[in-house]
Amino acid sequence: MSELILKRLPAIEAVAATPWNALIGDDHPFLRHEFLHALEASGAVGRSTGWVPNHLTLWRGDALVGVMPHYHKYHSYGEYVFDWSWADAWEGAGGRYYPKGLTAIPFSPVPGPRLALAGDVDPLAAREVLAEAWEDSTLSGWHLLFAADEEVDAWLAARPTLLVRHGVQFQWQDRGYGDFEGFLSALTAKRRKTIRRERRRVAEQGLSLHRLAGEAIGERDLEHFFRCYEITYLERGRRGYFSLDFFRRLHRAMPEALLLIQACLDGQPVAAALCLQGSRTLYGRYWGSEVLADCLHFEACYYQGIEHCLAHGLTCFDPGTQGEHKLTRGFAPRRLRSLHHVADSRLRDALTRFCDEERDHVDAYCRAAERALPFRA
Repeated sequence: MSELILKRLPAIEAVAATPWNALIGDDHPFLRHEFLHALEASGAVGRSTGWVPNHLTLWRGDALVGVMPHYHKYHSYGEYVFDWSWADAWEGAGGRYYPKGLTAIPFSPVPGPRLALAGDVDPLAAREVLAEAWEDSTLSGWHLLFAADEEVDAWLAARPTLLVRHGVQFQWQDRGYGDFEGFLSALTAKRRKTIRRERRRVAEQGLSLHRLAGEAIGERDLEHFFRCYEITYLERGRRGYFSLDFFRRLHRAMPEALLLIQACLDGQPVAAALCLQGSRTLYGRYWGSEVLADCLHFEACYYQGIEHCLAHGLTCFDPGTQGEHKLTRGFAPRRLRSLHHVADSRLRDALTRFCDEERDHVDAYCRAAERALPFRA
C-alpha cells in the first residue's frame, strides 16, 4: 500500500466537498466541508480574525484518505477551552505563546471527531504523519479541543506525552422516554412540577413556539433570527462571531442540518434559537430574543430541543457549553478531555502540574453535579 502524504490546505476550498464529506459521516455537521467553507467565505475565519486555516489532509496518490480541520491561532478567542492564563504566564516569562496550532471547530465547543480517515488507513500510521504538523518552529505547540473520547485515547496511545486537560459539559440523552411526558415521568416530582410551571408560564405570556426545519426556514425567518442573535452579543457590548452571510451560506448549502425554533407573540416572531442536527444528535447553538419573558430561554433552548429529539429519533441533545441551570433540566454532566503538545519543556512542566490540579477540581465538580441530577432514584 502506498505511503501517506501530508498536505496542508490554506483554505478549505482547496479540496472538493465530495471527497471531504465522504470521510465525515452523517452525525457531524460542524465537520462538513460546507460548514467550514461558510466560516471562511463569510470572513468569520481568516487572517484578519486570527484564525488562519492550515487544514491537514492525508493523501494516497490522488485519493483523499484523511482530513483534520486545523488553524494557526494568534489569540484564544472562540475556543472555549480557556488558556489565556497559560499565554499570560508564558509571555510574562519572556516566551512566545502565539501563534499556536489548533485542531478545533471555530467558535463551536461541540464534542465529536476531529480526524476522519478512510476505512483502510492505519490510524496509528496516520497520526504519525499528522504529528509532523507539530514540528513547526513558528508555533508554540498544538491543541486538540473537544475531540471524541475514542480519538483522545488513540492520540494518547500514539503520543503518551501529550498533556490532558479535563472539562465538563451538560448533555441530554434519550433513555427510551418515548415523548416529553415520558421524560418528565423519569424526574422527581419537584422537578416535574417546576418544568411544567415554566412551560405554562411561557404560554401565559401569550408566546407560542414553532419549529422550522430545512427548506421551511424562509429568508425573513433567517433575518429575524440574526437580529435576535446579534442582540445576545450586543447585550455584552460586542458583535457576534458570525454575520448574516454565514447563516445564509449554511442555509443554502446544508439546509437539512438546520432547525429554527421560533417564539411568536401576536403572530409575530420575537425570539429564535438556531440548532444544527446530525443523524443522532441535536446541537443547540445560537439564541436571541427581542423581548424579556419569563422562562422563554428554557423553553426555546432546552424543552423544544428535547421534544424535537423525541419526535425525530435523535438520541442526544448538546445544548452548548457551560451552565449549571441545564443540570436541573435533565442535562447530565459529560466529561471532556483536550490534548496539548507544548514545545518548550519549561512551559510543559508547569502546565502538567496545572492540569493535574485542575483535574481534581473537575472530578469533584462532576461528582457534585451527578448528585444534583433531578432523576428519580
